[in-house]
Amino acid sequence: MAQKNKKEFDSALGHTPGKEKSSHIGTQSVARIRRMRKQKVDEQKLIKGILEGDKTDLSRAITFIESDASKHDELVQKIIEACLPKANKSVRIGITGVPGVGKSTFIEAFGTHLTKLGKKVAVLAVDPTSSISKGSILGDKTRMEELVKNPNAFIRPTASGDSLGGVARKTRESIILCEAAGYDVILIETVGVGQSETIVHSMTDFFLLLKLAGAGDELQGIKRGIIEMADAIVINKADGNNQKPAQQAKVEFNRALHLYPQKKSQWKPKVKLCSALHNKGIDEIWEMLSAYFTQTKENNYFYNNRKEQNKFWLIQSIDDQLKRNFYSSEVIKKELEVQLKKIDNNTTTPFEAANYLLGLKENLGK
Repeated sequence: MAQKNKKEFDSALGHTPGKEKSSHIGTQSVARIRRMRKQKVDEQKLIKGILEGDKTDLSRAITFIESDASKHDELVQKIIEACLPKANKSVRIGITGVPGVGKSTFIEAFGTHLTKLGKKVAVLAVDPTSSISKGSILGDKTRMEELVKNPNAFIRPTASGDSLGGVARKTRESIILCEAAGYDVILIETVGVGQSETIVHSMTDFFLLLKLAGAGDELQGIKRGIIEMADAIVINKADGNNQKPAQQAKVEFNRALHLYPQKKSQWKPKVKLCSALHNKGIDEIWEMLSAYFTQTKENNYFYNNRKEQNKFWLIQSIDDQLKRNFYSSEVIKKELEVQLKKIDNNTTTPFEAANYLLGLKENLGK
C-alpha cells in the first residue's frame, strides 16, 4: 500500500473498546491508540476537529460514544450538544439483506458513485457479535478496500454487542457526529438478521432491501414483513447467467408490492436490478432515491418522519439509560448472582427474581 493511502487508511480507522484489531494494523498503530486513550481529552479541540471533517477526531469521538464507561458520559454530552446545530443536513439510507447478498460490495460501488457526484459518504456498518465468543469480525474496512481510501468517505464498523437486533446502541449519536463532520449521505448497514431491520428503519429516511434471484426466499421475505418496510428492493448480482432469474424475481417482487397498502409517504416502492460487482445499475438506484427525496420533501413526509423518529429516539434513550443504571449498580450486580443461583436450585422463579431485583433497585433510589 502506498504511504499516502496507508495514512488515509489509518486516519479512517475506528477503534472499539475491548475489541482486538486485525493483524494488519501493526504494533505502532496499536501503541498509538493506547497512548491516545491515556491522554487527557481536549474536548474543544476534538469538537473543532469533527466540525472540520477530521476523520481521526470523528472516529475517536464515536469511540467515546460507544464506551460504556460512565466517566465518558459528560464528554459525550458536550460533543453531541456542540454537533447538533450542524446535524440533520444529510439523507440517511438503511441497507439490509441476508448474509451473502453482497451488501459490502454494493455499498462500496454505491458509495464510490456518490463521491464522484461530489457527495461525502459515511458508512456505519454494524458487525455481528458472536453470542458465544463475544468477538466480532469488524471486516467491513477490508471488504471495502477502495472506498476506505476515498478522502470523501468514512467507514465505521461497530460491534453490535448485546443491543437489540444487532444494531449498536449508539448508532443514532454517531449519525449526528457524521452529519456535523460534513457527510451528506449516511449509509447504515444492518447485520441482516433478526429485528435489526426494524430498528434501522426507525432511524433512516429510505430503507433499501437487497435481494438475490433464485435464493428461494421470496415468500419468506413477504412473511417476515421486511418488504412492507422497504422503499425499494434491489436485486443484486443480476449479471451473467443470473440475468434471466433476476428479471423473473423482479416481476415476482413487483406483484408482492401490490399486496401492501399505500405508504404514508405516498411513494410507490420500486424494484431495481443491479450488479454491484460490475458497477451496473448503480446510477439508476441513486436517481430513484433522488426522486424519492424530492417527492417526500415536497409533501412534507420527509420532515414529519424525522420528527416522529426524534420522539421514538427519546423513548429508546430513556429505556437505554434505565437499563444501564440498573445493571451498573454494585448491589444489583451482587444480588443478581444470588438470584441466578436460586433459579439454578429451583428455589425461586425468573419472575419472582425479577420482581425482587426491581423492587430492590427502587428502594436503593429512595
